[in-house]
Amino acid sequence: MTALVQCRGVGRDYPGGVSALRDVDLDIARGELLAVIGPSGSGKSTLLQLMGTLDVPSRGRIAIDGHEVAALSDRELSALRAQQIGFVFQQFHLASGVSVVDNVADGLLYAGCPHRERRARAVQALAQVGLSHRLTHVPAALSGGERQRVAIARAVVGRPALLLADEPTGNLDTANGAAVVDILRGLRDLGRTVVIITHNRDLAATMPRRIHLLDGRVVEDVRVGAAAVAG
Repeated sequence: MTALVQCRGVGRDYPGGVSALRDVDLDIARGELLAVIGPSGSGKSTLLQLMGTLDVPSRGRIAIDGHEVAALSDRELSALRAQQIGFVFQQFHLASGVSVVDNVADGLLYAGCPHRERRARAVQALAQVGLSHRLTHVPAALSGGERQRVAIARAVVGRPALLLADEPTGNLDTANGAAVVDILRGLRDLGRTVVIITHNRDLAATMPRRIHLLDGRVVEDVRVGAAAVAG
């Protein structure tokens, strides 16, 4: 079966001779839950941007759901992101003056859904993260953990195959962070592929797979119950 995400010889260079990623080979199967871990500057965020088609590699190739990213037009890339990829960020990125249900429904603005369907799917996604009682609240009335759950609902309302979570517990206390991780695990159980980008070793250690980046290279790829594979 074709991997949902496939990277072959991927590198990303920036002006000034900075190589953020170097020769990354990686396969992520459908339904996997994994952490990408490494210190600041290791290339984690660059890898997320490439997997999310927000950036393109300087060399090598990336395929998402069998689609060669380099072969797609801008319009096709936008459609791929809208249909297949959801993003969760540390900073939530919610519209402050908009209700929770409308924040989530706005995740379907580019999916061609009529307004009533967008709201119905938003209500369903919020129920999935335990926020049915907060539909009409604005983000300022929510705790940090609740805001992150709204952000997760918005990311999955379009039913993407791939969910990319960048430091999803970074702004949360231990209890709220654990609740968010439980939600991400539940989404994997529903068939989503969930990739968590983190510098938190304790969080990464709870994942069934962890990929360790250092200086832009995969230096370790560990699956629970399996031997480490050097990158």
